[in-house]
Amino acid sequence: MGQEIGQDHFHKHDFDAFEAHIDDEMVLLSQWFEQQAFDASRHTGGYEVEAWLIDKEYRPAPINRQFLAKIDSNLVVPELSTFNVEINTTPQELQGRALKKMHNELDQTWSRCRRVAGELGADMLMIGILPTVGVQHLTLDNISVMTRYRALNEQILRLRKGAPIELDINGRESLVISHQNVMLEAASTSFQIHLKVSQEQSVRFFNAALIVSAPMVALTANSPYLFSRDLWDETRIPLFEQAVSVRSPKSHWSDRVTFGSGYVQESLLECFEENRLRFPVLLPETIDGPCEQLGHLLLHNGTVWRWNRPLIGFNADGVPHLRIEHRVVPAGPSVVDAIANAAFFFGLVYSIANEEIPMENDLTFDQVRANFYAAANQGLNARIDWIGGAGQPVQALLHEQLLPRARDGLERQDFARDDINFYLGIIERRLACWCNGAAWQRGWVEQHGSDMQALTTAYAERQRGGAPVHQWEL
Repeated sequence: MGQEIGQDHFHKHDFDAFEAHIDDEMVLLSQWFEQQAFDASRHTGGYEVEAWLIDKEYRPAPINRQFLAKIDSNLVVPELSTFNVEINTTPQELQGRALKKMHNELDQTWSRCRRVAGELGADMLMIGILPTVGVQHLTLDNISVMTRYRALNEQILRLRKGAPIELDINGRESLVISHQNVMLEAASTSFQIHLKVSQEQSVRFFNAALIVSAPMVALTANSPYLFSRDLWDETRIPLFEQAVSVRSPKSHWSDRVTFGSGYVQESLLECFEENRLRFPVLLPETIDGPCEQLGHLLLHNGTVWRWNRPLIGFNADGVPHLRIEHRVVPAGPSVVDAIANAAFFFGLVYSIANEEIPMENDLTFDQVRANFYAAANQGLNARIDWIGGAGQPVQALLHEQLLPRARDGLERQDFARDDINFYLGIIERRLACWCNGAAWQRGWVEQHGSDMQALTTAYAERQRGGAPVHQWEL
């Protein structure tokens, strides 16, 4: 959930000073967009994997402080809870053997993480929501030591005027609970895909990322259970939205986990302007450094969790670049599934972004947003609006139309043909079997009963085997 800060209590003068810094940096950012100042080199891609530390009983293991000290890698960093960590990757130019390089790096990093966890009597797991996590694990006793996280908790509750977090999810079953802090968010882990794009193409790519969010979440859903309740195929979506909500009966603020309010029209600057106007500052930390580093603006942007989030980074030579962070995909089920998911995204979003007639001319934003929540709720069984008509079965759409388009997009970017065949072959067989992570978990429960520890054990054993989820036995 972002960079560290130095304090966790703030006063009005901190907010006033921080907002003044944001305003100055927004002026500079506007100039950069006007001057076309962003890096225009070949697109690159990468990802972040949020993972669970688990004990020998397949329950959350709150040991990330010891784990991170022992692994000592700048690619493995803390997350909100002491039983989660985040694994990062080296960006790759999107061509040639980039997918295989991503796969090899994640394989190596994951193996090292599991080895270090094992030395601490624990293990690692990639899954959207850990079936064994309980409310008793989601307390401030298990919040990471980073000051940022305690400050976020304090500020979100301040905006809620002290009202507890209300979780209300209706799926195959229902779940309604109240919680006293933001630690519910720690039950949600994702595979976040990053795509660096040129300023010239950034609007088309950002809107394409919005459009593909529904098929992507249907294809990759892996979070059907929370607190032993069978909810959405990707329960992580409503869980995260509600877990850090600042909306309450006592407040009027907009929720900070959002699909957005519309397509981008002229430039990604519109998202940063909306962030400044709609979302109150949460972490008013004064940051040393020149205005050109955009320290305050980027810190604020990191506390607005759009499902497709625009990011600004800097190359080694200091030139700014634009990235799109696609946040809809859950972690898991396996390393090879994760890379296949990324391959599908890189191909499909390229194909849609480069259409002669923008697809956003024919699909309204309201349709795209409704598609996203329908697909998160019902997974491969969802029906969504698409070109050619409303209420189309998403599984058939993926298999018959979007998979060929993803292949075309990868081919046009000159990815290695063997890699295209391998990773999209996994997607093709997953669709043919109707078996993503959510379907496998539900299928296991149907056969063996709703023992969440036994489910997690079976899932972990198969993940360790390395095969894609459509090959997992029940």
